[in-house]
Amino acid sequence: MSIKIGLAGNPNCGKTTMFNELTGSSQYVGNWPGVTVEKKGGKLKGNKDVEIVDLPGIYSLSPYTLEEVVTRDFMINDKPDAIINIVDASNIERNLYLTTQILELGIPTVIALNMMDIVKKNGDKIDVDKLSKLLGCPVVETSAIKGNGIKAAVEKAIEVANIKKKVDFKLSVCDECKEVIEGIEKIIIKSIPHKGMETRWLAIKFFEGDQNVIKKLKISSTILAEIKVLTKKCESKLDDDSESIITGERYAFIGDIVSSTVKKSKASGRGNETTSDKIDKIVTNRFLALPIFAIIMWGIYYIAVSSLGAIATDWTNDILFGEIVSGNVSSWLEIAGVAGWLQGLIIDGVIGGVGAVLGFVPQIMILFFLLAIIEDCGYMARVAFVMDRIFRKFGLSGKAFIPMIISSGCGVPGIMATRTMENDRDRKMTIMLTTFIPCSAKIPIIALFGGAIFGGASWVAPSVYFLSIIMIIICGIILKKTKLFAGEPSPFVMELPQYHIPSFKGVLIHMWERGKAFIIKAGTIIFVACGVIWFLQSFNWSLDMVDAGESILASIGNIIAPIFAPLGFGNWQSAVATVTGLVAKENVVATFGILFGIVDATEQDPALIQNVAGMFTTVSAFSFIAFNMLCAPCFAAIGAIKREMGSWKWTWITIGFQTCTAYMVALLINQIGSAIFYDGSVIGAVSSVLIVVGIVSLVLTSSKRSVQNKVGADLGV
Repeated sequence: MSIKIGLAGNPNCGKTTMFNELTGSSQYVGNWPGVTVEKKGGKLKGNKDVEIVDLPGIYSLSPYTLEEVVTRDFMINDKPDAIINIVDASNIERNLYLTTQILELGIPTVIALNMMDIVKKNGDKIDVDKLSKLLGCPVVETSAIKGNGIKAAVEKAIEVANIKKKVDFKLSVCDECKEVIEGIEKIIIKSIPHKGMETRWLAIKFFEGDQNVIKKLKISSTILAEIKVLTKKCESKLDDDSESIITGERYAFIGDIVSSTVKKSKASGRGNETTSDKIDKIVTNRFLALPIFAIIMWGIYYIAVSSLGAIATDWTNDILFGEIVSGNVSSWLEIAGVAGWLQGLIIDGVIGGVGAVLGFVPQIMILFFLLAIIEDCGYMARVAFVMDRIFRKFGLSGKAFIPMIISSGCGVPGIMATRTMENDRDRKMTIMLTTFIPCSAKIPIIALFGGAIFGGASWVAPSVYFLSIIMIIICGIILKKTKLFAGEPSPFVMELPQYHIPSFKGVLIHMWERGKAFIIKAGTIIFVACGVIWFLQSFNWSLDMVDAGESILASIGNIIAPIFAPLGFGNWQSAVATVTGLVAKENVVATFGILFGIVDATEQDPALIQNVAGMFTTVSAFSFIAFNMLCAPCFAAIGAIKREMGSWKWTWITIGFQTCTAYMVALLINQIGSAIFYDGSVIGAVSSVLIVVGIVSLVLTSSKRSVQNKVGADLGV
């Protein structure tokens, strides 16, 4: 018999950690809401008849966000056999708010009282038996990060699922509320087909005025009017709106439970700072927070790209692909008597292109390993908190920074993470800006030019990262001035988890999940693209093998190259590399790999430096990096934009905005930089600034005029 068990809980309660332990899955555990933006399923290890479903982390079942909609729809429509409600025992009062709502649904439920190791460390005590009795369901002590109690929790869930033991729970409320809720419940039983849903839960939803439930059950206006009379009566007596009344009653009920089941030690009482509080005084300080973040990010990129990562990449390029792979394959092909053109395809095309991309895997893995450490320990949640203070000053939602952090691995999940944003304007604007953050596919571009043009300077990678953040803020300010995105940003509520030593397993999972996507893409999309690029740069239109300068690729590149000339890279090779990057950003490096044979060269190789340096100055190289960081993302990310925006119109607006922004930034970098460092045209620099200022002013003026016209029309002027 198949059993379906849902895992539900607040963000950061340990839900996904438990899911990984139960199923052997490798979902990453994040320290912010929205890491799981959809429900994920897996089979229980050792029992394939049991399906475990990991639901998004939520604070309540009121469907204001997509996460809450996904979770509530699962519980009502999918009808799971049991729910394991993971409760953060170290913050039990806040977590029990969701618990009371789950219990009202009547689904067989087991409460996993998680993070009990922290509770015991603080010297606090929880009467588990009494808590179980008061809530009317089994309660099991667990510590997901240590693997304690997880097996007992799932076994208890299977037990209650098999005997179909529904929860008999009623929220204790004041007499006025009780009278009205019972009255609404009688109306439901008598007049409303409730499709097997708990009448008590429905009564509370009607009392709150939950429009989703009302629409779902298609309540007649007569019955709604009858319910409204009862609701208004209670609101008048208690002098508050019905939703606030229920919220207050829940917290009063929870307060009574906590006071009778939880005993706090004197050490954890008020007035005593925790270690996390002491650290936060420094890392979230109004003046120190940003410098500390900048130093940490510089250190991460220095280790991953310029020092340890560079050594690992040199070995991968020099030894692995340069000698072992390329040398052996070349020898085998010659011994086998393979045709010259096929040897060229395999050695220069496939190994040259794919090898150039895979050569950067060590740097990317080290980068993700370090990012996973600061995320898992709880620091990145503080960064989101700090950025919220900054973003809100410019009219941006602090919640937008979470998708941007996720985008450092891949733009696709970053775009999907915008589903956690309630405000549609904020969500659309975040989608337009989130792929500005360098993802794993863009790191090889930074590493290649950082080594070949900038001599491995440690400032290159962090400067690109912070350029992206600066452009997000600037573009956010501009977009907020337009009629499409005007308005106050939605509030950002986020729990700051306690600092803890990262789980080594969790860090490795995070590193592998992000790195795996990069490797898979190199073995599929990049593999095919490299073959196509090699063919186009090896043959002319008559299909005769020629030098690259006379090839099909060169002729196509020469047509589009003038577009990029003002940006400092108006040669056909750079133009082609930029365009192929739209398929996958790794193709930028793969294209150079095929054209210049990077397979057997490192970033410091004189031949490579000579080839690339011949096409770029330091200014035009940084312009090239900036353009490829900010322009339209890869096809996969564009597909995600289409899904999340819901229309091609908004998708094209996003692509156009990103590409125009990238072009203007690269134009300014090249023109101003050339004027300062290379005696370039001052007129060109001034003209570029005026053009950019003119375009931005035109956008803002046009938007302001549209708003004025709308106001005039509304007033009949």
